[in-house]
Amino acid sequence: MSKVTAAFANGKAFIPFITCGDPDLETSLEAIRAMIANGADLIELGIPFSDPTAEGPVIQEANLRALKSGVTTDQVFALVERIRKESDIPLVFMTYANVVFSYGIERFMERCEQVGINGIILPDVPFEEKGEFEPTCLKHNVELLSMIAPTSEQRIASIAKEAKGFIYVVSSLGVTGVRSEIKTDLASILSVIRQYSQQPCAIGFGISTPEQAKKMASISDGAIVGSAIIKIMAQYGKDAPQYVGEYVKSMKEAIR
Repeated sequence: MSKVTAAFANGKAFIPFITCGDPDLETSLEAIRAMIANGADLIELGIPFSDPTAEGPVIQEANLRALKSGVTTDQVFALVERIRKESDIPLVFMTYANVVFSYGIERFMERCEQVGINGIILPDVPFEEKGEFEPTCLKHNVELLSMIAPTSEQRIASIAKEAKGFIYVVSSLGVTGVRSEIKTDLASILSVIRQYSQQPCAIGFGISTPEQAKKMASISDGAIVGSAIIKIMAQYGKDAPQYVGEYVKSMKEAIR
């Protein structure tokens, strides 16, 4: 069992997301520590990028704040090294093709292996183009995680058959962001996925409340939350880690 898949071994997984360097790297580290202490099963680390096409305004602004503060990809790798001195929690990067491509795919994945990154999500790399990245990922023990959206339709089987780690099921059309209600028929999408894959499935995009997390986890293997956490970071700044910890605890308890 891979390190990423192992995050789901003890029941429903809660997966928080954070943009590294928003508002600064030290606060990011403290927030990650709070997530780990309060029951996060796997953490998605966002590498700041100027054009995060899958993100709504909340995470877009977090990317811009991090970039304005001068955060670099190398500094994010250094942050991971610090986390790894304290925890072996599964960690995956969420970033964009250009971040990896401009760094050098080989060099990037080699660095991931060195610091202990277990997987990567590249929302702007379609299934048909993953061959540009996946062989290098696998060479360095980094799983390229697949996303399945409500629009995947006939492609669900193909994506699911080759999926590794876990499958990121996108709850709704559009970009990330808090939603008052998730209306997609996710149960039917998940039933199709399960015909073709044994990998766990976690639902993301739009989940913000314990009630939503509980509902999503009831039909899948876990819940992913980003924008709601970034809102806490934006509201409290350097004091945010304590509030992030309390939030993660409430979400983890909801899906147990």
